[in-house]
Amino acid sequence: GSDPKLAGDVVRAVRARTGKHLMVKLSPNVTDIALVAKVAEDSGADSLSAINTITGMAVDLATRRSKLANVTGGLSGPAIKPVALRMVWQVAQAVTIPVVGVGGIMSAADALEFIMVGATAVQVGTANFINPHGTMEIIDGMQQWLMDSGLDNVNQLIGTLET
Repeated sequence: GSDPKLAGDVVRAVRARTGKHLMVKLSPNVTDIALVAKVAEDSGADSLSAINTITGMAVDLATRRSKLANVTGGLSGPAIKPVALRMVWQVAQAVTIPVVGVGGIMSAADALEFIMVGATAVQVGTANFINPHGTMEIIDGMQQWLMDSGLDNVNQLIGTLET
């Protein structure tokens, strides 16, 4: 996912083997996520999911070893939300296919921010580990915010960020 040419090759190969909806999950560990997104779209992706985890690590001072078996691992949850928002915005500006926003969505406000920057849908992950009812609470909060804001449909909010 970090090499645009190879990403395009993989998407084309998968597209050639299926007529089903093809959603490509984009890595944030790239120089230009918008370029990879555009290549994926041009190679046959039907939609994009942005973003995957950010590479991180943790060190145990006492043992002078990594706390992770593979030395590095994926950082997710609320810590990556600002990066994810920026990348979803960049991707949504670069492509015409739907973008699913992923990364640190813990509340209705978080989900609505992703939609405002251009996501057509969102994925809730970490919030579900903390609160099994988290997704339903996010949906309810989104509906309430839309009603309070005089909007009939969440689609009216997609990509409305003023820059």
